[in-house]
Amino acid sequence: MSSTKTADLLPDARSPGGGGTSPVPARRRSWRQSLRRDWQLYTLAVVPLVFFAVFRYLPMIGNVIAFRQFEPGGSVFGDHWVGLEYIRMFLNDPTFWDVFTNTLVLGLLTLVVCFPMPIILALLLNELRNRYAKRIVQSVSYLPHFLSVVIVAGIVMEFLAADGSVNSALHAVGHAPILFLQQPGWFRSVYVSSELWQTVGWGTILYLAALTSIDQDLYEAARIDGANRWQQTWHVTLPGIRPTMITLLILNIGTFMSIGFEKIMLLYNPLTYSTADVVSTYLYRMGVVSNNFSYAAAIGLFESLIGLVLIVSANKISRRTLGTSLW
Repeated sequence: MSSTKTADLLPDARSPGGGGTSPVPARRRSWRQSLRRDWQLYTLAVVPLVFFAVFRYLPMIGNVIAFRQFEPGGSVFGDHWVGLEYIRMFLNDPTFWDVFTNTLVLGLLTLVVCFPMPIILALLLNELRNRYAKRIVQSVSYLPHFLSVVIVAGIVMEFLAADGSVNSALHAVGHAPILFLQQPGWFRSVYVSSELWQTVGWGTILYLAALTSIDQDLYEAARIDGANRWQQTWHVTLPGIRPTMITLLILNIGTFMSIGFEKIMLLYNPLTYSTADVVSTYLYRMGVVSNNFSYAAAIGLFESLIGLVLIVSANKISRRTLGTSLW
């Protein structure tokens, strides 16, 4: 037998079963090689990156006026360095702490009411077997999301006006009219209710999509073990959508301080400032109306830092306790 044929019969020294060394892993491509190979895909990210760079990150440079005295018509970055003067001002301002408390209360109410309702609606729709009725409920619940905030606020004001539908119904049962939009005690209920009506359908979409990814064999196994529908929901459905729930909860906590500025501006008035005035509306009055831009920038920076601490803390707690996090 020739040496060539003998060599062909010998085991390959590089093969796993040949008694030799394992194959050398392929070298990872550099980012330049990846960019050269998939440049068409990377071009799709150019517009979003430019958008965030111009409208999200570049304006952060303006935060420097929180530490400098800014006057309209002067330098863009302020004329004089004042250090922490504006921070001391809002820390000693009782009005700021009132609006800060209103922000926390409204944010907490919105989170407690508006976060679980899409989950409940998604679970109810998932149990609905009539596809025609299911589509009707989905369409009706999704519709308010596509309405602008101005239209939603207009609908709320028409319904809750002194001669609106709600007060007409109250008058029909012998109750005196209620000035919902002029009484501070009613504003939080009105805001949270309108926010729930506008957002519950859109949030349901995400949870319905998550429900489709649950393995149906798990339900079959639960039925074999004698689990009823409630037990299947608790032990199979909710754990299946838990990553989606945690992700959305962390995002909602991150925007905890950013209560809807537009809707509050459209619904509130000086009579309801005691419960309706939040940090964003207070910033508008201080910065745009009163031209105190440095003071408003200091408050806005403080609000942003609180939001950053909240989202980082929520993400860390979720990662340690549940094993699910954004990063």
